[in-house]
This record gives sequence, structure tokens and C-alpha cells, in this order.
Amino acid sequence: MKIAYDAKRFFHNTSGLGNYSRDLVRMLSKYFPENQYFLLNKNKSERGNSIVENSNVHFVETSKGNFSRQLKMGKDAQKQNADIFHGLSGELPLKWDKTPIKKVVTIHDLIFMRYPQYYSFFDRKIHFWKFKKSAEMADKIIAISEQTKSDIIEYLKVPEDKIEVIYQGCHQSFKENQSEEFIQKTKEKFNLPERFILNVGTIEERKNLLNIVKAIDKTEIPLVVVGRKTKYFVKIEQYIKKNKLEKQIHFLEGVSMDELAVIYKLADIFVYPSFFEGFGIPIIEALFSKTVTITSNTSCLPEAGGKDSVYIDPKNYLDIQSKIKFLWANESERKRRAEKGFEFVQKFNDEAIANELMNLYQKIL
Repeated sequence: MKIAYDAKRFFHNTSGLGNYSRDLVRMLSKYFPENQYFLLNKNKSERGNSIVENSNVHFVETSKGNFSRQLKMGKDAQKQNADIFHGLSGELPLKWDKTPIKKVVTIHDLIFMRYPQYYSFFDRKIHFWKFKKSAEMADKIIAISEQTKSDIIEYLKVPEDKIEVIYQGCHQSFKENQSEEFIQKTKEKFNLPERFILNVGTIEERKNLLNIVKAIDKTEIPLVVVGRKTKYFVKIEQYIKKNKLEKQIHFLEGVSMDELAVIYKLADIFVYPSFFEGFGIPIIEALFSKTVTITSNTSCLPEAGGKDSVYIDPKNYLDIQSKIKFLWANESERKRRAEKGFEFVQKFNDEAIANELMNLYQKIL
């Protein structure tokens, strides 16, 4: 089987969509080496180098010209005699020739419909048009959670039987045991506190970091934050300065995937009070790291967290505070929940997800 991918995110996104794209191709090329996997984009980058080095993974430079991703990438895939084209980030090319090819699209979330206040009018219109068009064109749609599936049905008016829920996995680093030497190096490099709680993710309003900061105010619990800053960070910074929390909160930058895996393992508690997510990969990363997780009781987050994570109302910082304090003071409870969470998260292992993807591909051929 030959499968072609829109590899824009594979090569150019550092987090979310990029990690999904790289993990998907990595898993399939490992567990189904008999197939050929084509990565279509106008250029390569160093991201995903180790995956592209596999003999069954091929970079294909797309035809030049304006809007080549929309107008030429599909035909480029057909020239490779691909059996399937998979759009990994909610989009499919608009133009195709008459050569038969099946089309799959992954839709991660429709947050721009649920929370329009986070997006400009123009972005909402463009996103909706692209997603709606791809959903109509696709032979199958992959939703990354039950929550996203119900949103696709509600907002894009897609029949339920056209959608398959296939969860995401996470980067291999979170499943490996780093050496004691590397752990020590990471601790020293980032000057990590002896004990701390952790938050990982883009520092934007929807992720709700401010309520974690409010929750640890008037406590002595250190918070470590790993994530790209947006203009929302100004609001956080103002609160930190006003309440003299500078020494209690540590913002880390330039963290590699292996270093991040160590930081998750060193954390006492992972806190992720997002208002809404399509899935919530950081929760999976925390559970694989055997770190107890506090997250929101909304959207798909309970799907990712399982029954042994601790759930909060993301709007209520006092609820977040009480759950943090409870776990911070109870080592045995942290360990019990972390062990149970580790058992639960095995359903997001590479092999299980690769099998589900391949079953879907085979079903549509």
C-alpha cells in the first residue's frame, strides 16, 4: 500500500499538529514496514529526520506555484500512484485528476466554533470553509476524541458513520527511562526546585494558566511552566508581580523533548485546567511519566485522563487550589493515582494506535 501525507505540519510545527504528524508516520512505518509512506511538502526541515531516514518513508517535493498545497499536492500524490491521501490537520487538497485515490482527513478540534472569541472573524470563516470542504471530500474522517466526533457531527453536519475516533499517542521520550546522569543534568540546567507542580502547553487564555497561578498564591508550592508565550502572558506577569510570586514560578524555555520527559517525571503533580481541548496530549505525557494529573472536567479531558486523574472546575481557582493542596500533602495518594493512571494510558500505546489506523486504511480500499 502507498499512503501519501500532507507533511506541512510534519516538517514545520514544533508541537501539537507537528507531533501528531510525526508520531503517526513513525508508528506506521515501524509496525507496517511493508507499506510506502510519502511525505508531500514544498521543503524539508530537520524535524522528523530520523523518520525520513527509514527506507519506507519518502520525501516528495510538491509542484511549485501559488497555492500548490491546495491546488497541486493532490495531483502530486496521484503521480506517486498513492492508494490513499491523508490530510493530517483538517485539510485536503482541492484539485485532483481522474486517477483513483481514497481520501482521509484528521480533524483535531473545532474550538474556533465552540469558542469564537479566541479567533478573528476572518480565521473562523477560513477554518470553517476548509474543514467543511475536507469533511465532504473525505472517504473517512478521523476524530481524535469522542468530543471532536460529536462536534464534527454538530457543526459540520457529517453523518456519524463517516467518522472514526482514533486517539493520539505521544512522543517516545515519555515512555523511556532517562539515565540518572541526564536527569541530574536537566535538574541543574533548569535549576528545578526539589518539589514542584508542572504545567505544559502554549501560554494562551484557553489553557487557563492564570487560575493555576491564583491557586498557588499564598502557598509555598513551586510551579514550573513549559510553553510558548502569547500576549496572554502579560496578564500572568502582572498578577505575579502584584502578588510577589516571582520566586515561586519558573518559566522554562528551550526545553528538548528528552528534557521535557525528565521534567514530567520529576514533577509531583501535573496541572492542566484548560477550558477546552480537542484531546490533551500533555495529559497522556504525564500519565506515561507516572505523574498524577489534575485536569478539567470538561470537553475530552476525562477521555484522556481516565478515572484516576483528579478533576476540577477550570473556572474555580479555589477548587484547583484544594485539589493541589490535597495531593501535595499526600504522597501515597499521588503514587496510587499515578500507578492507576499508568495502567490506563497503555491504551494510547503506539502499536494499538498504529493497528487502528491501518484497519481504517484497509477498510476504505
